[in-house]
Amino acid sequence: MEQGQLNWIANFIWGIADDVLRDLYVRGKYRDVILPMTVLRRLDAVLEPTKQAVLDLKASLDAAQIVHQDPALRQAAGQAFYNTSKFTLRDLQARASQQKLRADFEAYLDGFSPNVQDILENFEFRNQIPRLSKADALGTLIGKFLSPDINLSPNPVHDGNGGEKHPGLDNHGMGTVFEELVRRFNEENNEEAGEHWTPRDAVKLMAKLIFVPIASEIESGTYLLYDGACGTGGMLTVAEEELKELATAQGKQVATHLYGQEINAETYAICKADLLLKGEGDGADNIVGGPEHSTLANDAFPAREFDFMLSNPPYGKSWKGDLERMGGKGGIKDSRFLIDHDGDGEYSLITRSSDGQMLFLANLISKMKSGTPLGSRIAEVHNGSSLFTGDAGQGESNIRRWIIENDWLEAIVALPLNMFYNTGIATYIWVLSNRKPPHRQGRVQLIDATTWFKPLRKNLGKKNCELSDDDIQRIVDTFLAFEETEQSKIFPNQAFGYWKVTVERPLRLAIHSDAEHLAALAEAAVEAGEAGLESVVDAVDEVMGEGPHKDANQWLELAERVGKGQGLRWTAKKTKLLLSHLGERNEKAAPVIAKVFKPGKQAADPLRGFFPVELEEGERVVQYEPDPELRDTEQVPLLEEGGIDAFLAREVLPYASKAWYDPGSVKTGYEVSFTRYFYKPKPLRSLEEIRAEILALEKETEGLLGELIGGHV
Repeated sequence: MEQGQLNWIANFIWGIADDVLRDLYVRGKYRDVILPMTVLRRLDAVLEPTKQAVLDLKASLDAAQIVHQDPALRQAAGQAFYNTSKFTLRDLQARASQQKLRADFEAYLDGFSPNVQDILENFEFRNQIPRLSKADALGTLIGKFLSPDINLSPNPVHDGNGGEKHPGLDNHGMGTVFEELVRRFNEENNEEAGEHWTPRDAVKLMAKLIFVPIASEIESGTYLLYDGACGTGGMLTVAEEELKELATAQGKQVATHLYGQEINAETYAICKADLLLKGEGDGADNIVGGPEHSTLANDAFPAREFDFMLSNPPYGKSWKGDLERMGGKGGIKDSRFLIDHDGDGEYSLITRSSDGQMLFLANLISKMKSGTPLGSRIAEVHNGSSLFTGDAGQGESNIRRWIIENDWLEAIVALPLNMFYNTGIATYIWVLSNRKPPHRQGRVQLIDATTWFKPLRKNLGKKNCELSDDDIQRIVDTFLAFEETEQSKIFPNQAFGYWKVTVERPLRLAIHSDAEHLAALAEAAVEAGEAGLESVVDAVDEVMGEGPHKDANQWLELAERVGKGQGLRWTAKKTKLLLSHLGERNEKAAPVIAKVFKPGKQAADPLRGFFPVELEEGERVVQYEPDPELRDTEQVPLLEEGGIDAFLAREVLPYASKAWYDPGSVKTGYEVSFTRYFYKPKPLRSLEEIRAEILALEKETEGLLGELIGGHV
């Protein structure tokens, strides 16, 4: 059937909403009735030829007390669904009362197979029946869908002369009509369209990015496709079409099995209904959804691996509810998110609870095939925060590190702004594979496609542009060429990694023993059960004189000797009390020594905090007390020549000679900055241009001040 005819059918059904529902529902709620009724009418028409056979078999099975009747009834219906009620929609047209119509219509719904019941339940269609019946609109609605002006049956309708009045509507045509209706309803509800509806131009690009690079390697056989946030299922069906088209062009015959999971009940119902209407009943059975089926908290396919995966997960959406269901941040044991990497058996991919989009990517990666020549290919859309949020060691950064260090990331494509219906933010397609071709191994391609688009004649929500077929081909060609251009940059994997290094500097304190400091010490010492320390201070002052003393180590050493001489048991607690109440930061004071190593126990290594010093007992290696107020962090690129040591020697030590870092505290992070690689600063204007502009402004405002104040200026 031609596209024009399909559009006419969609327009007809669209018109039913205005004709029947206008005073009953607000426009945003038309879909609650029209979509399930469209599904019902199509299923009803498809089942008409085998209706009696199903009823006969049902009677036989009941008589034989067969419990599991589903497979047999499907076979009798010749479809993946059936209806065992005695009614068809056409039977319900002539009812004497609304009460009778409502009762028979509900009985008709009850007769459908479990998979259709699941769709109706998630559409919450039964909730609409009382309102439709009360308004006497149910019969009118059924009549409209049975109108002789349209044919939703796969069989043609003939006129009285034997000619074809309406051609049959095949599964593909029905799917197209249904998708068109879904698209229109989504556009009517702009505020939420983008949440469940990825624009088809973006989906086509994603499909091509995962299939075209390996088109010549596709063999005849069966392939599994998966979407962990499948929404209305558009990604799966578009990807399926793209794969079959490519395979046919290669002379191969492929079969596909579609798998998807969706938490939103209505979009799940639409997805499942769409597959049923397209004649993919088995595929519909592989779609799992509803509020209890969150992909993060309740994986529907824990043991499955897939050949190709596409997804557009929610961005910036809290997953706190899932987190709590999974046992809280410390209680998660899900092997998708707690993995083994770089010697860490509990490497955490758990992201902040305010945004779980990267966890959807981790979910896809956990389902990659490892035992096939093609492995798995993934395309997933993310917003910009997935490129850089999360500090080194945190979930988002850990996921990027895990992906890049395993060499799975082939490319990231920056899409034009305002590509999606409900948001104008920047979006990016991540392309992953666990079978990178040799020329891509160890490297990642970034493609800036932000200027490759065609403006829409009319905005659809916030979507004001689209990728034309030429734009999509241009991006795919750029991906395949894998060359450095103005819009394509290629980097080694390590270019995105960095070490987060905590740089310490020594605490330098001068000891003050004036009355004010002593009073503070006395009060704190009593509270700490260390009364008597003031007498130690007085005794030290008698020897060393009044402060301030700029060598806290020397002062403390004498204090310890005095204290022990007074019969006190000297503890670290006493030292801490003295330093915290008598010490004041002084950059000219000597560094406070935290630990002195015995000779030969520790080699000097100042950059790692082991400093050689000359003490009374001779040369020793010491560790200084770090000053929390001077603590700083540095990001050292993984590709830094000479590593962390060279970086600190060049960037830190010239300004802080006794700085050091603890190698055990170094964390590795990864981030991708499109701005850094593709930003083009605007050239500054010339002095002549600026001067000309100033002169023009002066000329333009000449006499203006005089007019304002009423005098001559």
